[in-house]
Amino acid sequence: TFEDQCMDMCVTSPPYWGLRDYGVDGQLGLEPTFDEYIEKLCTIFDEVKRVLNDSGTCWVNLGDTYSNKNKGDSRENPLNPKPSNNFHGSSNKYHTKSFKVNPTTPEKSLVGIPFRFAIEMINRGWILRNTIIWHKPNSMPSSAKDRFTVDFEYLFFFSKNKKYYFEQQTEPVKKVDTTRTSLNGLGNGELAGNLRFGSNGKQRNMRTVWNISTKPYKGAHFAVFPEELIETPIKAGCPINGVVLDPFMGSGTTASVAKRLNRNYVGIELNPEYLPLIQGRVDNSQGVLV
Repeated sequence: TFEDQCMDMCVTSPPYWGLRDYGVDGQLGLEPTFDEYIEKLCTIFDEVKRVLNDSGTCWVNLGDTYSNKNKGDSRENPLNPKPSNNFHGSSNKYHTKSFKVNPTTPEKSLVGIPFRFAIEMINRGWILRNTIIWHKPNSMPSSAKDRFTVDFEYLFFFSKNKKYYFEQQTEPVKKVDTTRTSLNGLGNGELAGNLRFGSNGKQRNMRTVWNISTKPYKGAHFAVFPEELIETPIKAGCPINGVVLDPFMGSGTTASVAKRLNRNYVGIELNPEYLPLIQGRVDNSQGVLV
C-alpha cells in the first residue's frame, strides 16, 4: 500500500531460514525448502525496491543454516519476548522448528542461504556493492568438534541504481604502509585520495570487516542485532530527516537508531506482541545532531 519511491533506504534483518518459530501466522523462515524461502524473501525485497527512491540503498543482515535431518529443537530461547529462567520448558511457543530439509542438501552442510539470497537479488536487478563481514568478538562457543566456531554473519549492501546516495564513512589509520601501497600500484595522489584528516589524525575509507560485539537486549525477541551494526549504514545511506525502512522490525532496533540519528523511520512487524517493546525503545531514544 506504500507509494512508489517514498523511502530513502532500507536496513533490516529478516528471519533466518529453518531457525525459529516466532508464533505468528504468515511468518517467514519456516518454509519446507530453502528455494521457497528465497523466493518469498526476494519477493518482499521486490516491494522494497519499488518503494525506495531511485537513489536508495538496501542493507540486509542474513545468517546461514546447517542442514540436518531434523532441524532444531524445542528449547526455550532466553532472548524471546517472555524470558524465563527455565530454558527447557515446553509452555513457550517461540521455539526452534523441526522439519526435514531439502533432500538435495547434504546433511551437516551449510545451506548457503546468504549466497543464494544475494545471487537471486542480483538476478532481480539489485546491484550488490559490498558484502560486509560482521565479526563478533564475543561469539558464543560451539559444541561442535569437527568444524570451526562460526563468529561472523553477512551484511549485504545493495543499491537500486548505479548512482545512489552515499555519504563516505571513514575509520582511523594507525600507520600508513606506503611501501605496500606502492607495490599495489597506487601513486601518492591515489593514496591521498583514500585518506582523510580529522581531529584524531589520518582517516581512511571504511573497510568491510566490522568488529562489533553482540549485545543482548533485555526482554527482546530472539534476534536483536546491535545498534552499532546499523549506525554506519544509516549514516551512509540516509540523509538527515530522510526515511529508513525496516520490513522486519522485530524489537525496533532500526527505529531506535534512526530516531537517535535524526532520521525518520517506517517499520513493519507481523507479531503484535512486539509492539510494546518497539514503542518503549523508540520513546527512550533521544535524537542528536550528527
